[in-house]
Amino acid sequence: MPQDRRPSFTRHHSQDMRSSTAPGGVEHAVRVDLDDLVCQMPEGPDRDAFSKEMDDFYRLFTRYLHEKKHSKPLDWEKVRGPKPEDVIAYGDLEAKELKDIKPLLNKLAVLKLNGGLGTTMGCVGPKSAIEVRDSQTFLDLTVQQIEYLNQVSDADVPLILMNSFNTDEDTKKIVQKYSAHNVNICTFNQSRYPRFKTDSNLPLARSPDNRPGFWYPPGHGDLYESFANSGLLEQLIKDGKEWVFVSNVDNLGATVDPAILQHMADTGAEFVMEVTDKTKADIKGGTIIDYDGQVRLLEIAQVPKAHVDDFKRVKKFKIFNTNNLWISLKAIKRVVESQKFDLDLIVNHKTTDDGTAVIQLETAVGAAIKHFTGSHGVNVPRSRFLPVKSTSDLFLVTSDLYLLENGQLLMNPKRTFKTVPVVKLGDHFKKVNDYLARFKTPPQILELDHLTVTGDVCFSSDVTLEGTVIIVANYGAHIDIPRGAILNDKVVSGDLRLLDH
Repeated sequence: MPQDRRPSFTRHHSQDMRSSTAPGGVEHAVRVDLDDLVCQMPEGPDRDAFSKEMDDFYRLFTRYLHEKKHSKPLDWEKVRGPKPEDVIAYGDLEAKELKDIKPLLNKLAVLKLNGGLGTTMGCVGPKSAIEVRDSQTFLDLTVQQIEYLNQVSDADVPLILMNSFNTDEDTKKIVQKYSAHNVNICTFNQSRYPRFKTDSNLPLARSPDNRPGFWYPPGHGDLYESFANSGLLEQLIKDGKEWVFVSNVDNLGATVDPAILQHMADTGAEFVMEVTDKTKADIKGGTIIDYDGQVRLLEIAQVPKAHVDDFKRVKKFKIFNTNNLWISLKAIKRVVESQKFDLDLIVNHKTTDDGTAVIQLETAVGAAIKHFTGSHGVNVPRSRFLPVKSTSDLFLVTSDLYLLENGQLLMNPKRTFKTVPVVKLGDHFKKVNDYLARFKTPPQILELDHLTVTGDVCFSSDVTLEGTVIIVANYGAHIDIPRGAILNDKVVSGDLRLLDH
């Protein structure tokens, strides 16, 4: 099919406008550049979808310019903790079994946010493809969970994956291996937006090709519009689905909970956010607040610098957002079509490989809480928040602290305290391959409270860690923890090399 490209004078016109300082000049220059990107694509469905994405980006961009000039900073005096009715205790919900709520399960879809790569843990490809337990990946465990759910309830709950342009191709290949499983898997892509230069506010990209560093997925707040644009939202509604359960694919605690689903049905709430009690490890997590009488999600990026320490205080803000969300599908359709669905902007400053300062405009999926009727939080047990963001988290989920049943991790009943140990592994353990090379087998940690390991440290098999254990190998030193060692409230430092026989 012939490509529809603009004549050369259009590009010259665009370049002229890129230096314009007239009122509205930047907005017009960006609009011209975006139109030019669209016109470089062949006519067809892909071009239509790309054009819609550029329109959505332009709306976000013009909002950014307007808010940068006119918006007032958050008034900290109006920030209050949530009202009692805005956060309900999970223990107050009526307990339910999966088999008891089949009619509700048949109206549910499960959506996993699958746009992230495993690069921060030294892995290539989608993060969901990282092996996390018994040679099984995040995606393997997720499919097991949904398959078990459908089996015990005789329901038909589909699994939906929201990919990014970074993960889509690999994910589509991976999901083919689940074709014989009792789960219907659908995928769609979140948007692809152009980074723009900090100094000129103009897009970095000069062609629609997916060049590294020029484009970005605009955060999981993009779910709503991308979901609608994909046609999947409309199809699910036609199929009789009423709710979607959204969570991060790397949160191994985010399983379908029958009590919360029943609560959604009983209350008619359009949006329920699972929150859990903050610990010192969660001080940066977003929290539900009351702002001018309205329930809202407050992220640390929105907090004035003078009040960041106040935001981090666990005594004042006692809960944080797990990003486990239960949302009405018809309500999503309504708010997206209203064209008034403005999520709080997150302005993310980045630097490209060649040193160019750029901006990414992002949004958070939980920020939509203010747009739905009856929105509130449910304070759930910590067991529903088991993210794997680092090898320190991986250490926990691969240990004897948890048992694996039907794709779900359950706290080992042999652990005396139901709290999760604090684990801090140093830079030598940062990448997954390095981490795996330093443990012959996962240590036994049923009685562990705190573990800190820094430096060149290796663990042999059958090691037991109890209480508070601190292991420090100083620069140039190496420590081998021998086979069968039991460390109880111990500090180990210096240089220790042992050979197993």
